[in-house]
Amino acid sequence: MRILYGVVGEGMGHATRSRVLLEALTKEHEVHIVVSGRAQHYLAQRFQNVHGIWGLTIAYEGNSVKKWQTVLQNLKGAVTGWPQNVRQYFDLVEGFKPDVVVSDFETFSYLFAKNHRLPVISVDNMQIINRCQHDPALLAGHEESFEATRAIVKAKLPGAFHYLATTFFYPPVRKRRTTLAPSILRPEILAAKPEAGEHLLVYQTATTNTHLPEILKQSGVPCRVYGLRRDLKEDVVDGNLTYRPFSEAGFIDDLRTARAVVAGGGYTLMSEAVYLHKPLLSIPVGGQFEQVLNALYLEKLGYGMYVKELSLDALKTFLGRVPACAEALKGYEQDGNVKMLSALNDQLAQAYEHRGHWRMELAEMDGKA
Repeated sequence: MRILYGVVGEGMGHATRSRVLLEALTKEHEVHIVVSGRAQHYLAQRFQNVHGIWGLTIAYEGNSVKKWQTVLQNLKGAVTGWPQNVRQYFDLVEGFKPDVVVSDFETFSYLFAKNHRLPVISVDNMQIINRCQHDPALLAGHEESFEATRAIVKAKLPGAFHYLATTFFYPPVRKRRTTLAPSILRPEILAAKPEAGEHLLVYQTATTNTHLPEILKQSGVPCRVYGLRRDLKEDVVDGNLTYRPFSEAGFIDDLRTARAVVAGGGYTLMSEAVYLHKPLLSIPVGGQFEQVLNALYLEKLGYGMYVKELSLDALKTFLGRVPACAEALKGYEQDGNVKMLSALNDQLAQAYEHRGHWRMELAEMDGKA
């Protein structure tokens, strides 16, 4: 079949997990990919028919989202971005007529599907926020942020043919047309053999988070730090800290041999740490409740620890919990990407079969398309 696959470009996690699914899909189907941001270059190196589009971006200050700057940044980008998207839209209409759309939390492909009455399969970790039931005790103190985020997620891809939510935690599903499947993992992660080392793997995407290095220094623990210095060409050693330029192979090797991980609340690295049985100290980016929810479940399962802000005391507390977290992680098992790929292939087959009248059927099922 012909598949249009949309990948949101903010954060590389969407691109790395989409790569896994795309490698499988492009073997059997004709696939065109629409993607924005850094993810465009990443996917264009690996696949044909990659169409660059403009997408929303996020501005950071410290370890928090800078909301007003984010708005201004996106208004400025829209001036040239929207015409670019319109061009890509007509190029796709003229040269490629998809049967089904797959969207990893990406709007362009979803709107294309709506305009052409095509079924959409949602594949991401975000829809779990809206389509599952979460324990009120877990959300205590976060109710307002949860409801605001749930409303945004609900409005992102409404009325999809099916929702495949990737996860390492399994709250009860409360909506139809929803399947929870294990995290999508890169083949390099599946091939990695965990070993117990002494260092902490530290990953920080917000380069403005300037207080982090001093706290890590004070801990005295060897740290391999990624993300804070993006212009590096080689390692820079500063006491117990080793700043490293990004290398996929180097990063995975540091992850598989780490004592533990210190990072934000982003789902991709968290899911990889869980798979490799590496305890994780999560400091979610302020203003992104999705990351907070990931961290809350991580702590609930005993796989790591959640803190709003990193401090030396918090880091020491986490290091004391590492043995218990490592023990809890021994209970996590996952058979690669088998379940996820099986679920996606099943939904693609059903969507293709029902592509001409799927909206009417869904309306009969739950009273709305």
